[in-house]
Amino acid sequence: MWIIDGHCDVLLKLWNYPNQYDFYEEGSTLDVSYDGLCATNSFIQNFAVFVPPRIPIGQRFLAAAQQIDIFYQKVLRDQSKMAFITNREELDDLRVVREKDDHALIGAILSLEGADALQGEIAYLRLFHRLGVRSMGLTWNYANEVADGVQEIRNGGLTRFGHEVLEEMKKLKMICDVSHLSVRSFWDVMEYSDLSVMASHSNARALCPHVRNLDDDQIRALIQKDGMIGVTFVPYFVYQPANESNISHVIRHIEHICELGGADNIMFGSDFDGIEEKVAGLETTKEYSSFIHMLLQYYPSDLVEKWAWKSSYVFYSKAFS
Repeated sequence: MWIIDGHCDVLLKLWNYPNQYDFYEEGSTLDVSYDGLCATNSFIQNFAVFVPPRIPIGQRFLAAAQQIDIFYQKVLRDQSKMAFITNREELDDLRVVREKDDHALIGAILSLEGADALQGEIAYLRLFHRLGVRSMGLTWNYANEVADGVQEIRNGGLTRFGHEVLEEMKKLKMICDVSHLSVRSFWDVMEYSDLSVMASHSNARALCPHVRNLDDDQIRALIQKDGMIGVTFVPYFVYQPANESNISHVIRHIEHICELGGADNIMFGSDFDGIEEKVAGLETTKEYSSFIHMLLQYYPSDLVEKWAWKSSYVFYSKAFS
């Protein structure tokens, strides 16, 4: 069964440790490597660009650009193995290739985790789009020029510049990722029509009361907007205490979203290479196969296939139209 994963931080790790890891190295210790993606029959992996808050504001565009350069130089260096997906035609072409040869190309989508790299310049958004970025989360956990993140006590919403950014994203047909947004910012985004929206790596707050998770009203709003919810494998978002989290707890989040009417809105957003602690049995992308096998013990294969790739494929197809 194919897999589409909506979020990983391998570019950040390759940027932080330029001489330590190789995406294509056999036996690579990266959570997400080419061998690992092949082993789990990956269809598409979304690669996030994340600029850590320790980077001075004036250097954040450069840091993001360096990670995009790493994406081109280290992930896309063998385009007979990895295919860059930036539009619907490329998405459909990849599916045709894979239907002919199940072990052929793996797709790669590029996203930006946090608009900090824009440095308050709308022109930088257009530049990132020209470089192939097709999805952007407006914030990480803290406030920036666009909006407040989930860890800002004041719970502010979109700024004036934030509204300008969303209008430009609509024109560019970019996906807005609401993971990490403050509650007020989330609802500000939901007021926009004709905007493709996803939560690339968030779980249900009703099951795990972490500020990064979505409450039931937020989940319902994403469902009504035909958005996607990337059930994530971050232990702190899966179960508390986090060190006791396991695959059964991940499945409970899936079940809860289904109970709210979101069976067609589920995908997976592992956050691999962005986390040190792991859910038992979901340590790297290679464990996806056993995870899918476990899901098949509880749910019909057509439903599991929707979660694994079909629903997110439809979502990306519409967003990229």
